[in-house]
This record gives sequence, C-alpha cells and structure tokens, in this order.
Amino acid sequence: MGRVGKKALSTAGEDYLKVIWTAQEWTDKPVTVSALSAHLGFSASSVSEAVKKLAAQGFLTHARYGSVALTAEGEQAAVNMVRRHRLIETFLVDYLGYGWDEVHDEAENLEHAVSDKMVEALALRLGNPVRDPHGDPIPARDGSLPPLEAAKLSQSETGRRLRIARVSDDSPELLRYLGGIGLGLDAELSIVDRQAYAGTLTLERSGDRVELGLPAAEAIWVVPA
Repeated sequence: MGRVGKKALSTAGEDYLKVIWTAQEWTDKPVTVSALSAHLGFSASSVSEAVKKLAAQGFLTHARYGSVALTAEGEQAAVNMVRRHRLIETFLVDYLGYGWDEVHDEAENLEHAVSDKMVEALALRLGNPVRDPHGDPIPARDGSLPPLEAAKLSQSETGRRLRIARVSDDSPELLRYLGGIGLGLDAELSIVDRQAYAGTLTLERSGDRVELGLPAAEAIWVVPA
C-alpha cells in the first residue's frame, strides 16, 4: 500500500501517479485520460474511474474532458515511487548483472514490495547515485532532482560533439538495438548529416558511421561532449 501520510494508495494508484509524473519529464504536452489509456493499455473508462478516485483522494486535479495534473501530495507520492523504481533499476544492473533493457518490468514489480528502509539502504550501498542505467535522474530523499540540461538528439545541431545523457526506456527492443550499435549511455557522437526526406540521421561514433531513424533519435537525449 501507499506510504504518503495517512491516505492509502493502491499499487495501481501508485503506478498512475508515477506514469503522470514521468510523462511530464519527457513532454510539455498536457497529460490526458486518453494519453494515459494509450500508455497503460487500459480502456479510457477504466482510466477515467481511476483518475476520479485519485482526484477524490486529493492526489490529482482533473478538469472535465481536460488535462490531469498532480497535486502537491500527488507529486510527493509520485517522486517517492520514481526514486524507488530508479534505485532498483540501478541495483539490478550494478549488482545483479541485468542489461539496461531488462530492468524496467522487474523494477515495476519490486518497487511496490520494498520498504522505505530498504530503499534507503539501497541508495547508501549504491553510493547515492544521481542517475539510473538509462540516465534518468534519481530524486534525492527530499524529493529534489539533480539538474539535467539535455536536449533531444533529433533536434541537435549537425557537427557538434555530443554525449548521450539519457535514453527512454519505453522500448526494450530499442535499448537492445542502441546498445548493439554502440549508442549506450555516455557514448560520444556527432550528427554528420540529416536526411529529412528519409527520416534518418547519419551519426559518427569512434570513426564509424551509423544511420539512425528519427523515432529512435527522439528517444535519445544528449549534452555537449
């Protein structure tokens, strides 16, 4: 059950709050019931009922036919779950040998089971990391986030030397593909050319060139090398 104040949060409720919070990390677009339905794979009516319940508990605000937003209490609960999730992912990679494409679903299950004490023990053992295996910032115990001034690879300038700082973990297949062509976290590269008509970028990495589709480039965030 949830761990925010005296209000009980179900596992599903925790997941909803976390998904809303993480969605706002990646886009400025408002989060809607239809967007949540598409992301979670649930019917719009089921999502709408869950949102209404969370709003009644004080974790969300929801304008009718409009966007869904976290209240201060909802934000606190969401950040708590994000911290758990990303610390568990880091532990699975650093100590148990998981690949970065294997940890998301495992962490989804474990994050609801571990205690606050265990979460903080994990953080201590891991050296209080500031990012997870995908480069996602890990909230501190007080809820603050380390700064990450990154931009989408798809929108970056040609010719500049760049370093991969973050990769979306929405698709394990994409993570496996990127890892296989040497485009993992902290890899350095530059955009050699854009083929807008073909929807691809030509990248240079360690003297080699690779073609990358724009949908994949949208999932990669970079900083100047």
